[in-house]
Amino acid sequence: MTQPVLPTPPIDLRQRMIEDMEMRRFSRATQRNYLRDVGRFAGFLGRSPGTATADDVRKFQIVQRNAGMPAPTMNSIVSALRFFFTLTVDRPDLAHKLVRAKHPRNLPMVLSPDEVARLLEATTSLKHRAALSVAYGAGLRVAEVAALKVSDIDSERMLLRIERGKGGRDRNAMLSSDLLAVLRAWWKAGHQLGIMHKNGWLFPGQHPAKPISTRQLHRVVVEAARAAGLTKHVGPHTLRHSFATHLLEDGVDIRVIQVLLGHSKLENTALYTKVATRTVRAVTCPLDKVMALMVAKAAPGP
Repeated sequence: MTQPVLPTPPIDLRQRMIEDMEMRRFSRATQRNYLRDVGRFAGFLGRSPGTATADDVRKFQIVQRNAGMPAPTMNSIVSALRFFFTLTVDRPDLAHKLVRAKHPRNLPMVLSPDEVARLLEATTSLKHRAALSVAYGAGLRVAEVAALKVSDIDSERMLLRIERGKGGRDRNAMLSSDLLAVLRAWWKAGHQLGIMHKNGWLFPGQHPAKPISTRQLHRVVVEAARAAGLTKHVGPHTLRHSFATHLLEDGVDIRVIQVLLGHSKLENTALYTKVATRTVRAVTCPLDKVMALMVAKAAPGP
């Protein structure tokens, strides 16, 4: 007896995209942003994004531009759609139709070492001071700070293990002796409070089973900056910028800084050369040499 041919079940593109991102170890934040941006495109189409045409992609980007959408936001959507078209629905032809918007890149805000000290001193708890010390002392992104576990501290090799950083990449971050001392003090205090466990989060949230949120860390930085009397616009990423800039000013090779930051491209790290003021001041101006020669020539002979 011939078996009836059953209809092929519809493909759940959302679930397929999640699986594609999971396979590449994308962070939860990246997955959430990519799904949101593809959903934005689906809302524009009014149908499944898997049925899009080249003209749909073109019209979508024109509408975004005419609506005054900021270039960074447009580029984030481009990244999400390129992933979706290339990997989830195997339509690289559509990915090639997406155009990234050019925009001037602002120089990062950087604190001086004295301002960093004032910021840390203005925190209201050991937990918050330890979290901000990690952000500055290891140059971590705010999501990386929040995702740290107690087991990520390698005190023997003096390293912090960063799992699934930006782009799903793992790396090692530096762990100085002073930072380790701060973390040990926080471990002791948190353990006594019953919120720290060997296999738990390094910075638990309001519920110990969940990590501190990036929003909470941002609020901690803003409040500490206000209490310290800092007039600069400060956020968690300011500490990462300051870490990289201070290393560069201290003569650390830029490629080493690239590895510590987890940058895939050197050009992203090179941005800090534009704000490393001590490095600029240490360079001898060629005019000084010329003036010295002129003075020497003008001086009367013996």
